[in-house]
Amino acid sequence: MPSPYRALFAAPGSKSFSTAGFLGRMPLSMMGIGVVTMISQLTGRYGLAGALSATLALSAAAIGPQISRLVDRHGQRRVLRPATLAALTAAAGLLLATYFSWPDWVLFVCAAGIGTVPSLGAMIRARWAALYRGTPQLHTAYSFESVVDEVCFIFGPIISIGLSTAWFPEAGPLLAACFLAIGVFWLTAQHATEPEPHRRAHHGGSALRAPGLQVLVTTFVATGTIFGAVDVVTVAFADERGHKSAASVVLALYAAGSCVAGMVFGLLHPAGRPERRWLAGICAMAVSMIPLLLVGNLPLLAVALFVSGLSIAPTMITTMSLIEQHVPRAKLTEGMTWVSTGLAVGVAVGSSVAGWVIDSAGARAGYGVPAVSGAVAVTVGFLGFRRLSRPAVGRGGVVEYHSERKERHVA
Repeated sequence: MPSPYRALFAAPGSKSFSTAGFLGRMPLSMMGIGVVTMISQLTGRYGLAGALSATLALSAAAIGPQISRLVDRHGQRRVLRPATLAALTAAAGLLLATYFSWPDWVLFVCAAGIGTVPSLGAMIRARWAALYRGTPQLHTAYSFESVVDEVCFIFGPIISIGLSTAWFPEAGPLLAACFLAIGVFWLTAQHATEPEPHRRAHHGGSALRAPGLQVLVTTFVATGTIFGAVDVVTVAFADERGHKSAASVVLALYAAGSCVAGMVFGLLHPAGRPERRWLAGICAMAVSMIPLLLVGNLPLLAVALFVSGLSIAPTMITTMSLIEQHVPRAKLTEGMTWVSTGLAVGVAVGSSVAGWVIDSAGARAGYGVPAVSGAVAVTVGFLGFRRLSRPAVGRGGVVEYHSERKERHVA
């Protein structure tokens, strides 16, 4: 591991909470694709599979920010454990309903209940912010966590799809629930690194009232649509060619591209305004969707997805920097979760629409969904760019203060 990353873990407890966060985030990449694989295997209905995945994502989008808002106010331990127990109960219900072929409405109720799963990525980033706020190390920490996210997306689909196709259909979601339980209960057992709650600072409503955060969330709805559609369409694309299990490898390469880019980006100290880099990243993500419409086999698809993944992690890292600038410190966890919520809403829309397109016109036509979503993300990014140029007063701490100070000095 390069020295800037090694230096992060000099802080006591950092290795332990980061490892717990890694385990707790594995369900992020395993549960949705696991449900798609499980339902498609048992019923052959990609529309139902996509709709259930969408229900899960929409529920998490609605409930997740409220959980994080409670975390900011009452602390991680008091909120995360009961929320996780509720999610695990719903996951158990979904597996039982699938195994015993209960009515579809029971599947949807259970999928909605899984939405109480907490946003572990936001919790871990909040711990890093408490350790390194206002220093260059926070940029490195956010980069490291983006790499961890992508590692989860590399191995999560492989494990989930692999187990569900080689062992039994419910195996992927079942293991995802186990990872969630271990990660959350291990993380909440660590008190020393838990950020102090802000019980008296929650006035003025939700963090989403910040104009800059509204732009980020809206744009990431379109970005999430890309991710949700790519997941579902890739599984169907591989299935049409008789290699359904290969979808996990192809999706892993998509995440691997982001992982490589995130690791390199964390070693850099990019100059210039973060909102400009963010917009450039959104544009790159959109353009990279176009080649997917042209590929005709799995090897070419794998290459195209790896290249398109190179723009993901740098864009996400810069997004976290912008949240630090636009959200008050007392609402930082909620602000980070709202971006995840935007992604979740997009994933719900993307997986649902893509499932409908696949059922109607085939898998290859499904790649039109992420292409259109990329164009929407770029449009929203340009329209809201001015709001991102006005940081909020009392924000959570400027991650890239060194670049801004350099620019002021040069000016």
